[in-house]
Amino acid sequence: MSQPTPLLLIAGGSRGIGAATAIAAARDGYDVALTYANNKAAADNVAREIHNLGRRAHVIKADTALEGDIENIFQEVDAVGGLEAIVYNSAVTGKNSSLAEVETETLRQVLDINLLGAMIVAREGAKRLSRKHGGKGGSIVFISSRASHYGSAGEYVWYAASKGGVDSLTVGLARELAPEGVRVNAVSPGPIDTDMHRPGRLEEAIKRFPFGRAGTPEEVAEAVMFLVSERSAFTSGAILNVSGAA
Repeated sequence: MSQPTPLLLIAGGSRGIGAATAIAAARDGYDVALTYANNKAAADNVAREIHNLGRRAHVIKADTALEGDIENIFQEVDAVGGLEAIVYNSAVTGKNSSLAEVETETLRQVLDINLLGAMIVAREGAKRLSRKHGGKGGSIVFISSRASHYGSAGEYVWYAASKGGVDSLTVGLARELAPEGVRVNAVSPGPIDTDMHRPGRLEEAIKRFPFGRAGTPEEVAEAVMFLVSERSAFTSGAILNVSGAA
């Protein structure tokens, strides 16, 4: 009986870095399961590009702030089979302001999606990938942010804090899962040209950075796929800056 094509799950795969990673994965021979929260049209566009590359795409609507939605993601992935890698890209910043002015609802939303969602996805992924649980091993890659280093003062320190949590999660989970055949890493992008930025923010930010330009989602995706692949077989617990020296 032939083995299923390796499957890469991308939580938050419809736009920006997630979409670029989905297409890079298809080029590297993976089928792709990708989730979206609201923009089905964007997710379907990514799926078409994956199909055009000769791979299968599975589009799943999910809010990664909700445990039930995450459980549904993995039920659909289980039905497909072949899961070998997971990329957690789901994230929000909330409206920029000082901490003194932010609403508690924003704090909860950012932490629920960016950090708690990452933990629950990783937990469910570990149950499937870990040799201890009958899996064949695999790779988990979190999309962090250089904001965890900068702190994002006056904009959204809560977002930076959530990504700092992702960095800690990466290191701890890598050590926890290493004996079970699962590698865990993170990519920490700097200024990347996506629609996550408020108007004018990216142009302001890149004036302060050594490369003098923003990165592209495709440049981040290449780093992600390196960490997913066996080219990084001895790499785990790494937080790879893709930031133009920022």
